[in-house]
This record gives sequence, structure tokens and C-alpha cells, in this order.
Amino acid sequence: MAFSAADARVLITGASSGVGAALARQLAAQGAIVGLVARRRERLAEVLAACRKTSPASAMWVADLAETSALGQLALDAWDALDGIDVLVNNAAIPKRRPVTELIAAEVEAVMRVNFFGPMNLTLAVLPRMLARNAGMIVNVSSVGGRLGIIHEAAYSASKFALCGWSESMAVDLAGTGVSVKLIEPGPVDTEIWDQPGNEEPLYNGPKFAPDEVAAGIIAALDSDRFEHYVPDMKAVVDVKNADIDTYISGAATMARATPP
Repeated sequence: MAFSAADARVLITGASSGVGAALARQLAAQGAIVGLVARRRERLAEVLAACRKTSPASAMWVADLAETSALGQLALDAWDALDGIDVLVNNAAIPKRRPVTELIAAEVEAVMRVNFFGPMNLTLAVLPRMLARNAGMIVNVSSVGGRLGIIHEAAYSASKFALCGWSESMAVDLAGTGVSVKLIEPGPVDTEIWDQPGNEEPLYNGPKFAPDEVAAGIIAALDSDRFEHYVPDMKAVVDVKNADIDTYISGAATMARATPP
């Protein structure tokens, strides 16, 4: 069934900035009722105010996705307040740029809570209701880093690989139920994720894509029959890695050694 943003009820995490905020504004401008979830109340309120100019019924919930035990109830509260959720967009994520030799377990677990366990908890909360009405869409925003290991980002890539595997298996399990799954894999996007405390300076210094461009790509994916969407299209990079993973690892390791400390 073709997707129409008009009157669709869309819950978006990580909606206070970056891709989440851009997606909320674009969907609201097209007539969707958006539910916004993020930690920063003031920033989230600014996005909500912009959305309500074209979608007065839109709402927001201040929540930290690291607090996974509360997410099930949050999802059900949002469902009731919005009178249902047609699309759940699991977009929120945190980085952790640090060599694996310097990571501690608590840091990796913190990344997994936000980037994987958060989406998992929200999805499992709304899924029974979507299945009961034979309709709904789960959109998981992973990363190119969920298809190839990024230098000094073992924790982040692990969380995004987990989200990719979860999404693939879920798509198989839900085939024919009326509930669809979309996996979004952005490349480098110009957001605050590049400048976060507790992270090394990023090694990547190439071009970045605007959040509005990625948000538009996500909206296009909602109306597609395909499961996997590279936004923008960087699938060729992943294909090269998959064709010869040993060469990829050797080349990436050489690049890491050549990077000044």
C-alpha cells in the first residue's frame, strides 16, 4: 500500500536535532501528525512548535532512550495520545569514537542501550497493536557503519550491526502480516554526532550530507517496496568491502596506523 504522509501518525526518536528534527518538519509539512521523542526539552519544544504550524495535533515526549525500562510505557502513552502509530522511526543514536583497546565495557553497553536496546524496546511495545490491526511500519535508522566496521568505532558499529540484523530478521518474521520494516543506512551526515564530548576527533574529514537531504530520502523510502535504503546511496562502498573483506580490513588498518595520534 502506498504511503501518504497526510494524517499519518509518526513517532520519531532523536527528534530534537539533525535528521530526526528535519524528518519531523518535513512530515508535518506534508500533513503528518508527528510525535517527537528526545532528551533535550527546549530543543524538542522548538521542533514541535515548527511542526505545529502545519500539524497542530503533533506532540512531544521528553525521554532518554538509555532508560530502556521506561520505553515500553512511553511507546504506549504515545500510541494513546496520537490515537495510534502508523510509523515508528527509531532514529536516535549516540557515537563512541575510541579504539577498542581503550574502551571499557560500560561505554559499549551505554551505546548499545541507546542505539539498539532503545529501538528494540519501542518496537516490541507497539508491535502487538500494529499486528492487531494488520498495519504499521517500523523504520530503523542504522548507518553505513552497520554494514562495515569503522575505524575506532567498534562500539558504534556493533550497535548498528545489531540494528541491521534485528531489522532483517524482523522483516522476515513479519512478512505478510501488514507490518513492514524499513532499514535506513545513512552515510556521513552533518549533525552534532561529529562533535560530542567523550569522543575522539573523527578521522573522517570528507563531505557530509545535509539532514534535510537524508530526511527526504527516508520519506521516499516509506513509499518504497524495498527493505534496505542507503541515504544517500553508498551501497557501492559496502559492496566493495563484502567482495573482499580481508583487503578492506588491511586497508582500514593501514589508514588507522597512518593517522596522527
